[in-house]
Amino acid sequence: MSTHNNKPGATGLTRIINAFGYSLKGLKAAFINEAAFRQELLAFIVLAPLAIWLGQSGVEQALLIGSLFLVLIAELINSAIEAVVDRFGKELHELSGRAKDIGSATVLIAMLNLFVVWVLVLYPQFF
Repeated sequence: MSTHNNKPGATGLTRIINAFGYSLKGLKAAFINEAAFRQELLAFIVLAPLAIWLGQSGVEQALLIGSLFLVLIAELINSAIEAVVDRFGKELHELSGRAKDIGSATVLIAMLNLFVVWVLVLYPQFF
């Protein structure tokens, strides 16, 4: 169980260190508990070097890699929403279902963005 033990008034470097630690805990939790995150991370590991190789400029490389990061970000948000909803119970509720569906839609839109960016950046190189 993860709890934040921020002491009131933590500022400066202490706050930054604490926040970094919580972020690492979140990434670890997503990796351990979320198969979709592991799959998307594997895709990132494979595609990021390809993006650097295929991108003909820094801007193209940034667009290709940025679209990969966006999918990971969306998946983390979706996983957080699902965890909060599940925390309050597994029974069916319209708002719980809506929250989970919207979180899932966030991932879908990020993946569509990834597809569009990769096609628009790489299409001129190959056709």
